[in-house]
Amino acid sequence: MVSEYILEHPSIKDCLKNDLVNFSSLARKIGSDLSFKKQDFDAILISCRRFQRLLKKEEESEGKIIGILTKSKIEIKNKMVAVVVDKDIYYETLISLEKEIRKKKETFRLIEGISANTIITSEDYLDLIRKHFRNKIIAENKNLAEITIKSPEDIEEVPGAYAYMCSLFWEHNVNIVETLSCWTDTIFFVDEKEVGKVMGFLRF
Repeated sequence: MVSEYILEHPSIKDCLKNDLVNFSSLARKIGSDLSFKKQDFDAILISCRRFQRLLKKEEESEGKIIGILTKSKIEIKNKMVAVVVDKDIYYETLISLEKEIRKKKETFRLIEGISANTIITSEDYLDLIRKHFRNKIIAENKNLAEITIKSPEDIEEVPGAYAYMCSLFWEHNVNIVETLSCWTDTIFFVDEKEVGKVMGFLRF
């Protein structure tokens, strides 16, 4: 419960990271806010110190991640669409659609889920998707931007890199509509209106 409390209070988490906390005062506050008994004070104190050590390790890992991201390149493609279609479709039709789009050297991405598939491509092919799948379409997300982060190969060896990137979107209140990765490429799809903001927090 102590770790959850700290995570729910980012200011306390930051103070722990930077050694700006009086542990006794923090333990008393947590004990009071969570209605712990007085005899639990020492256990809370120990939990706070243990959690700080975890945050320090996290900070070391974060430094490695940022080091990799400073060497990464970002590519942006706008006017993208993500169409969710029922899993119960003819895959021959899907393959035919893919061939038609790739023949014109356009992006075609397919995310296969348990109950549905998501087709991601240029908005120019939305009518074509509708024609092929008609009443099999569950949802359409238009006006998207595809943001591809192309990183060095050693990104695979650093735990938490993907989680760190996702956390940046969350911290800046940017919704990730779809996401996928392939080797050193990490791809996010967001509303086109958010591109300026995203470029700001992905500049390392």
